[in-house]
Amino acid sequence: MFNQSNRPVDWMEETVKRNEDRMFRTAVAITGSRADAEDAVQDAFVKLFEKQPRFESPEHETAWLAKVTVNLCKSLLRSHWRKKNVPLLDTHPAQTDEQQDVMQIILSLPPKYRTAIHLFYFDGYTTKEIAGITSQKESTVRTQLTRARHMLKEHLDEECGHE
Repeated sequence: MFNQSNRPVDWMEETVKRNEDRMFRTAVAITGSRADAEDAVQDAFVKLFEKQPRFESPEHETAWLAKVTVNLCKSLLRSHWRKKNVPLLDTHPAQTDEQQDVMQIILSLPPKYRTAIHLFYFDGYTTKEIAGITSQKESTVRTQLTRARHMLKEHLDEECGHE
């Protein structure tokens, strides 16, 4: 079966299967909301299927989807209807209690720091790749990572009773 562009429908299904988990984790890390993350991922796939760009490689496709997802999440965070205080998720993309605790701390960071931390540590992007995805200078990404690490360290030190 083929869609309007003569691409196999299987391409759409394979693309979703290959990318949806990573995109969802990224969107949750940025928005802090399961519903917003689902919306952003769905909208990113809609953009992909409407435009149907040709990619040089699967990695290029994944990077394109990451950039679109990040931008959609940023738009959601800026939207007027969004509440100022969004409750953190009851369920996180974490497998253990310790990972869930870390996700809680990460989700307490401002969105720009959450984005940098998630893309660097969870998705394995380099600072140069993150700069491309977020449309920022590489030095800005490095600064965000440094500040985010400092904030995380302070938070962990407070929880452990260290100063």
